[in-house]
Amino acid sequence: MSATPSSAGSDRLAAALALARETKALLIEPGALRHCAALFADQFPGKKALVVADTTTFAVAGITVQDALTAAGLTNADPVILPAQGLYAEYRWVETLQENFGRHDAVPVAVGSGTINDLVKLAAHLVGRPYLCVATAASMDGYTAYGASITRDGSKQTFACPAPQAVLADMEILAAAPSAMTASGYADLQAKLTAGADWILADALGVEPIDAVVWDIVQADLRAALVAPAQARTGDPAAIAALTAGLMLGGFAMQRHQTSRPASGAEHQFSHLWDMEHLTGDDGAPSHGFKVGVATLAVAALYEALLRRPLEQLDVAACGAAWPDWSVARDQIRTMFADADFITTPLREAQLKHPSREELQTQLQQLKTRWPQLRDRLRAHLPPATELRRNLELVGAPVTPEAIGLTRTRLRNSFLRACHIRRRFTVLDLAVRTGLLDECLAEIFPATQA
Repeated sequence: MSATPSSAGSDRLAAALALARETKALLIEPGALRHCAALFADQFPGKKALVVADTTTFAVAGITVQDALTAAGLTNADPVILPAQGLYAEYRWVETLQENFGRHDAVPVAVGSGTINDLVKLAAHLVGRPYLCVATAASMDGYTAYGASITRDGSKQTFACPAPQAVLADMEILAAAPSAMTASGYADLQAKLTAGADWILADALGVEPIDAVVWDIVQADLRAALVAPAQARTGDPAAIAALTAGLMLGGFAMQRHQTSRPASGAEHQFSHLWDMEHLTGDDGAPSHGFKVGVATLAVAALYEALLRRPLEQLDVAACGAAWPDWSVARDQIRTMFADADFITTPLREAQLKHPSREELQTQLQQLKTRWPQLRDRLRAHLPPATELRRNLELVGAPVTPEAIGLTRTRLRNSFLRACHIRRRFTVLDLAVRTGLLDECLAEIFPATQA
């Protein structure tokens, strides 16, 4: 494993790689593309390669990769080049690649960022094959992650599939990537702060314990990776190296844990909801990172509203009395999503985490007892929402719902809708179960802004 010498995260990357379940090699350095053929030969002895890219990433790095593999006698097939325009992480593209991969035994080499990597990851898994990933931008954390986020039958789903066996990131290419892609990656990395807060909540309430090793992979150097948003925007090598390390670590944590819990919380549920609702702005569908960035600010605002409340005085009996049984909640969800073509998702996911009144009261009593210490821990973990917003502004990411095609009314309505589309326990569930969501939203969205 090689890492940029100036990267503060290089030692931590080496440690994370040693803990990885599927990725065996990680090469991160300036000019790394020149080692692509050697990396492939080392990781896949006796195998041929098949380059997969889109029209943009093929021009950026795919041609170089293809030429290097051909010169080394490691490929005997033309590359698969998908159209960059209109290419999304949709299952139909997975089927296209699966059909192609089924015609031979070549090892795919994904050249691209989020969409290309997720499509190749799932298609390679479906034909029982490992793959190599060549990153082209520091735009998301999925390069080293277990699982692929793909839209199928109108629903954004995370499919279980292994991370790549090897990952290569040429820092010269990542530093030269469009600033919007870097901003998207920065927003995705910053979202690990609210995701971490959600895991703290789930752990404290006995829903899902924190894995200390996995937690450390993501969170130990997270603040350090986020300190230079303005420099990352201009492609400063040190800032891009720190950002890339942070994103790779997030992926390694998910790979180690075999779920997205270490790096994905309520803010990602907003993003997945908007994907399923086919959110588009003036410039088309906003990037994953841009959706997550705006959602992170919304979630941080909800946390701040809840942290101002004396939950150690919560009326648990009143919360239990107001809690609907599943049959009532099911009808409410059907009404809420009557306009959606993905109703089966919230019905399934919400039922899986819907507690009985007795279970709810036990959990809320635990919340009351632990709230003073839990509140202090959450406050120490989460930076102020104003700081998160300023970081996004400096890196060039959107900070308002309107910037990604949302009205404030739709953003407000998304809090409850997003709660229902994943079984994962987050701050959204806490606000709903304590009966405080509407009160907090009234504070977050004053009548003059709603």
